[in-house]
Amino acid sequence: GAERGPKRRARRLGGSALRDDLVPAPPEHDRIEPDTATHAGGSGGGDDAGRGERPRSTPPVRKLARDLGVDLEQVVGTGERGLITRSDVEAAASAGTDALAEAVSEPTRAAREAAPAETRIPIRGVRKHTAAAMVRSAFTAPHVTEFLTVDVTATMELLAGIRADRAYSGHKVTPLTVVAKALCIAASRTPEVNSRWDEDAQEIVRFGGVNLGIAAATERGLVVPNVKDAGRMTLLELADAIARLAETARAGRTAPADLSGGTISITNIGVFGIDAGTPILNPGEAAILAMGAVRRTPWEHRGEIALRDVMTLSLSFDHRLVDGEQGSRFLADIGRILRDPGLSLTMA
Repeated sequence: GAERGPKRRARRLGGSALRDDLVPAPPEHDRIEPDTATHAGGSGGGDDAGRGERPRSTPPVRKLARDLGVDLEQVVGTGERGLITRSDVEAAASAGTDALAEAVSEPTRAAREAAPAETRIPIRGVRKHTAAAMVRSAFTAPHVTEFLTVDVTATMELLAGIRADRAYSGHKVTPLTVVAKALCIAASRTPEVNSRWDEDAQEIVRFGGVNLGIAAATERGLVVPNVKDAGRMTLLELADAIARLAETARAGRTAPADLSGGTISITNIGVFGIDAGTPILNPGEAAILAMGAVRRTPWEHRGEIALRDVMTLSLSFDHRLVDGEQGSRFLADIGRILRDPGLSLTMA
């Protein structure tokens, strides 16, 4: 049977015998017992009582072992007379976790060793220049980005009419062309977006004209050549200038002069099917506009729901140079022109 102390002798108290089985047992959490019953025939007290028994522990410790998945038979007790303590169980659980982690890491290491060798590409040329410029811009200019979704159905109808007219057959007029023209008109009404911050001189420099940067993806990386004095060009002149820049960039023949002197930029992420983004400013510029994809979308038009051509514009600007009201007005002006191109005649 289980280990017991010396039998108590019954005595009389108030005319009644106080039996052993009426003596209160110690609280459950203080009772120290073997984890299981002793082997058959095992009884008695003293130091021999624990022979053949599993390690001794208290109920709370046994519960902890069950919760942690620890086998008490594998635990060496450090308490009095080999008593297994909470610390013993926790240490055993920790050792088991470390062993499991080691076992799991072995196949991971093997898989990594079997994987193809990594490729290292030198950072140089266009990639090095672009990386340095983007880091400088991101950590120098406090960027703010605003978004505007616009019904551009009228713009798309205008483009369809131009493409159908033989008089314009030699010109590549695209949504980018119209957005570029709208940007130039809007910039004349909000000159703060066409400026730069001169930290050394502690001055804000307002540019006299718009040198419009057009972001172009090439095999060598991203380049942003700019159309000089774009604000003075007609729509067709602007279309031709943008087409020349794009062709030269794709061929890798962009002249250094075309890459310097930009005052404000456009990036056309819509050609990749993207609707909106948060473009990073080119160093030395106050604003950059991202134009998203044109999508046929259910839209409220003259009090009814109809399928319309819709585009999202994303404008990032340097908050040192452009206040929220100024950036919002500039973006709203671009949206108004794209919504109704005829308005450009009244805004230029």
